[in-house]
Amino acid sequence: MKKFLSKLSIPHVFIFLFGIILFCSILTYIVPSGSYERTTKIYNQIEQTVIVPGSYHEIPKHYSLQGLILGAQVEGKASPTSLLGLFSSIPKGMNQAAALIFFVFIIGAVFNVIQHTGTVNVFVFKLLKKFRTSPVLLTFILFSAFALAATFLGMGAEFIPLIPILLILSKEMGYDRLFGVSILLIPQGIGWSTAITNPFTVQIAQQIAELPIGSGMGLRIIMFLVCFVTGFAFLMLYGKKVKKDRSKSKMPDDAFILDADVELVDTPFTKRHFWIALTSLVLFGLILYAVQTMGWGLIEMTGGFFTVGFLTILISGMSGDESMKAFIKGLQIMIVPALIVGFARGIQVVLQEGQVIDTILFHAASVLQQMPKLVAAEGMYFFQTILNFFIPSASGQAMVSMPLMVPLADLLGITRQTAVLAFTSGDGFSNMIIPTNGVLMAILGIALVPFEKWFKFILPLFIILTIIAAVFLTVAVVTDY
Repeated sequence: MKKFLSKLSIPHVFIFLFGIILFCSILTYIVPSGSYERTTKIYNQIEQTVIVPGSYHEIPKHYSLQGLILGAQVEGKASPTSLLGLFSSIPKGMNQAAALIFFVFIIGAVFNVIQHTGTVNVFVFKLLKKFRTSPVLLTFILFSAFALAATFLGMGAEFIPLIPILLILSKEMGYDRLFGVSILLIPQGIGWSTAITNPFTVQIAQQIAELPIGSGMGLRIIMFLVCFVTGFAFLMLYGKKVKKDRSKSKMPDDAFILDADVELVDTPFTKRHFWIALTSLVLFGLILYAVQTMGWGLIEMTGGFFTVGFLTILISGMSGDESMKAFIKGLQIMIVPALIVGFARGIQVVLQEGQVIDTILFHAASVLQQMPKLVAAEGMYFFQTILNFFIPSASGQAMVSMPLMVPLADLLGITRQTAVLAFTSGDGFSNMIIPTNGVLMAILGIALVPFEKWFKFILPLFIILTIIAAVFLTVAVVTDY
């Protein structure tokens, strides 16, 4: 494993993602095109589009010189990705991911405005002063908070504003950049995957599987605890190694230089700092509450963070020019992370336009149907992991795969609850490592962590968690979970 990781070299993230887009475009010429019929159903008072099992039909492909270069739409036929389609998939991806891209921009801009007031500096300094002699305890508190929020509430992208703070904490505690970003990404990935009550994965999947919401929670709680301990031990062992010898870091040449505005200085605490922090925390809490109870999405959240920035400017007493300079600087910092999100979405664009995703679904289900039920359950998990690369959206993936997995589980004598567990695990753990996950790529971009470095760092933990998930699926099958 170490030899493989040491030799592994991944080009710049934009080149890497474009290479995947090119590969997927070639697949649209090789993999047969096909489609399932769709129907609409109501889940949790929201109308969703799901596939109709047994309705798959192959679609003939249209080949022509014009289609190869510019693309050609012929009724009743599928068109493989053209040369123009290859390059236009990136702006199309950015258009489809516009809400997330704008969210990333505004998060960066608003956080930079708050940072410019010195509020972050004051509170982080006090936090470090309190936990100066117990960095492990501080890490455990943060790790637990992120894991619990993800497993119960399905939170992830909401924590993007905290990345700069986590980097400051990591540097001041003597760790490296990877440790800082992992304080969020590892527990969030574990919490999301074990999905005790995650409304975006397990609840949707259980509704499609016609299971009581919240059922089967006992096994998922045990799985959460096992994965939590494993993830925290992995992170702290790495942190201890880095703290002892910086050359052991996965980013040994990184000077870990943060923006001048975020360097910690022992500055006096003022009433303005208090009111800015209180206002930001209250509004942040209200935004999270609205996401959980009012169905807020990225657009509404972005509006909420706009409000945080506006009130911060008013309370701080900054001039218009000063506040806009801080705002624009934050936007500039987010240019690369935001563009990465669009590039990643371009992969999904070419696969959808080439109409090959349903074919992959159909053949995977056909193969699983021939397997013994114990092997098939593991196959479901593996399939969901692969599918997550092509459809990195939990709810979207549930609408596509669960209508197939449920009748398949019935045929094989596997409980529907086990099929749900295979879905949540496959959708979840792979989110920690796949480059098509826009939130992951945005966070790495903000933290200035190259995907190659992250991949080398997280791959051993991903393999361990995959084995743990496979063990729990075996238990689920044996016990008729």
